[in-house]
Amino acid sequence: MVAAAAEAAAAGSAVILRAAASAGTAGVAADRKAAGDYVTEVDRASERAIVEVLRDRTGLPTVGEEEGGREAERYWVIDPLDGTTNFVHGLPVVGVSVALVERGRPVAGVVAAPFLGDVYAGARGEGAEVRPSSGGSARPLRVSERDPDAAVVGTGTPFRHKEVLPRYLAMFGEALRTFEDLRRPGAASLDLAWTAAGVFDGFFELGLSAWDVAAGGLLIEEAGGLVTDWSGGPDYLAGDILAGPPAVHAELLRLATSA
Repeated sequence: MVAAAAEAAAAGSAVILRAAASAGTAGVAADRKAAGDYVTEVDRASERAIVEVLRDRTGLPTVGEEEGGREAERYWVIDPLDGTTNFVHGLPVVGVSVALVERGRPVAGVVAAPFLGDVYAGARGEGAEVRPSSGGSARPLRVSERDPDAAVVGTGTPFRHKEVLPRYLAMFGEALRTFEDLRRPGAASLDLAWTAAGVFDGFFELGLSAWDVAAGGLLIEEAGGLVTDWSGGPDYLAGDILAGPPAVHAELLRLATSA
């Protein structure tokens, strides 16, 4: 199933790269769904390309950010262009996320970074790897071993859910006091892949969706990290997520349960 996910993510990435090359300096037109929340025809075209591959290769149902779909015992969850605001503004921090969910848990996943060229892939019980843009052999993913006070932790603001801002901002402040620094690149799937690779030392956010976190969460688990919701439970596909190596995750959970 990882091969099918990788093929699908490559199809979506190709759509994004072609669109960016065609748009040039004119940029890409976007429709505004809500404050800070955009969709482009590129999102939709990427999703169509991904779904076509997955249906041809597996026949399983799909749930995508733009076109929806239906959940089942086994189904694919897709973010065809994670970081649309970045894309519209010309910031190349954009991800394509494809994950197979089985009985409520992700079991295979791929996160591709079209403009950076890296592809992160994994399957439950089989480990995870990154295939670098520079070519050469893939390397296994492992979470970092930095102490929490030296950790650089990724996050994202809950701009779609301003009602949770007080809790998020309390967590943000305590995290900045606890860790060395924080980062907010704007594409959660990549934030999670980078956490799995040890680039970031953890990640926290509220109010995401399953397509944002399913593939990246699996990568972190397979790279030796922990992924939970903000109460320490397993329901991170609902969108409230804490992730990182065990020591950093423990600090994130301590902060989240007191925020």
